[in-house]
Amino acid sequence: MKIKERFSDQDLQRIKTAVKDAENSISGEIVPVIVERSGQYMTANYKAAIVGGSLAFILMIILDRYIISDYSNTLFYDPVFIFFVVILGGLVGGLLPNFVEGLKRQLVGQVQLDQVTRQRAETAFLEEEVFNTKHRTGIMIFISFFEHEVIVMADRGISKVVEQKQWDKIVADLVGQIRDGKIVEGLEAGIKRCGEILLEKGFHKADDDVNELSDDLRID
Repeated sequence: MKIKERFSDQDLQRIKTAVKDAENSISGEIVPVIVERSGQYMTANYKAAIVGGSLAFILMIILDRYIISDYSNTLFYDPVFIFFVVILGGLVGGLLPNFVEGLKRQLVGQVQLDQVTRQRAETAFLEEEVFNTKHRTGIMIFISFFEHEVIVMADRGISKVVEQKQWDKIVADLVGQIRDGKIVEGLEAGIKRCGEILLEKGFHKADDDVNELSDDLRID
């Protein structure tokens, strides 16, 4: 299922309303961003291709030694046949991660997933111009589905007065909601909590405050 198909028009409106309500009494902008994946991770395909080719070669050895060893003139002694079997095993292995996401995540490793997701979030922060507010009071809630990761990123006007553990709590709660299949409810709660934190820190809406960024959910 593509990322956009996960959300109905009603879901999108609920998220937009949650942003609007949260911003109604604060001098800040909350930007929800969701991406299908943060990277392509071709290294997983390369690793799987090596494993696939190696397993094909090992399988030929096992067949030759223990299953068809009594037969002569077998193709297993033809170097051209061996070459093509290994290549075929590599191709099958290399394509497999494209269809089995769990395998791809396993081959990539958590460290690389974290790094790539952080970089993608930082790029989204710039692309969506979350930094482009009068008092640098933008907050981005970033969700990357393939990596199963959530990042809350605040501009310097907010980050200098809000402790990281408060964002971590929002992330943990949202991850739990996503695992339960309640992403819209989780986003609504996370957006609301961001607004509450800003109010607690004194970011009250001024008389001349305007809506500087769109309230819509960004989907890529």
